[in-house]
Amino acid sequence: MNGRKTLAGLLTALLLGGPGLAAAADVLVYKSPTCGCCGAWVEHMRANGFNVVTRNVEDLAPLKQRLGVSPQVASCHTAVVDGYVVEGHVPADVVEKLLSERPAVTGIAAPGMPVGSPGMEVPGQPARPYTVVSFDDQGRVREYARR
Repeated sequence: MNGRKTLAGLLTALLLGGPGLAAAADVLVYKSPTCGCCGAWVEHMRANGFNVVTRNVEDLAPLKQRLGVSPQVASCHTAVVDGYVVEGHVPADVVEKLLSERPAVTGIAAPGMPVGSPGMEVPGQPARPYTVVSFDDQGRVREYARR
């Protein structure tokens, strides 16, 4: 097992509250208790086969900082999926791509709140193109997927 995998497993176990819950949850989402779009993203993930656990948090800034989410890639909610950070309204198929490819990154993000991304759909408005980026602990941000 490489160092990245060990760190990812440890991070997941710590954030999920120990090995019992870590085995039961695919996605742990930290979100504001009043954010409707975050709840819609959770439902999108569930509809795509992910087991999701949510934790309501009043102030996400300290968590984002601890997990390496810079303001450049930040959005409204932060999730941990198998040791990776998934920031914001990233589509389920892109999360699946991340888990399949297992790149050496901290995580992926849909910076801001792109209109048309899962949870950010606007009735009567077409989705706008947006980019999902990867980010690492060195501050590098790269395009990961386009929608």
